[in-house]
Amino acid sequence: MHSFLLQVQSTPIHYLPIVLQLIVAAGFVGVTMTATHLLGPRRNTKAKLVNFESGVPSIGNARQPLAIKYFLVAILFVLFDVEVIFFYPYAVNIRELGLEGFLAVMLFVGFFACGLFYIIKRGALEWED
Repeated sequence: MHSFLLQVQSTPIHYLPIVLQLIVAAGFVGVTMTATHLLGPRRNTKAKLVNFESGVPSIGNARQPLAIKYFLVAILFVLFDVEVIFFYPYAVNIRELGLEGFLAVMLFVGFFACGLFYIIKRGALEWED
């Protein structure tokens, strides 16, 4: 019986379930898109064609410059959010990493703390109207 397991080879028939699943998925997408196009309402009213952002009617020129503080805070959020993501592997392997891993994480946190203190000192988080 052991030699039988070693002689099993991959043939095209083994891929039949995958091909069938792809066909069913593509068919479902096609049928759904066709049904919504045929059955959906087609009323283009004036109110429906007006641009809006988050349900609020647009006022003024859309090309008006935005304060750089908004982008700075967004970048800082992403930066510190990514930092938190890197803590998960450390938390999972805390015992295996020992003192060397702890010191590496403290160095990692230290770099980000220096950056945080720098942006606070520069006033990047102070909002002005």
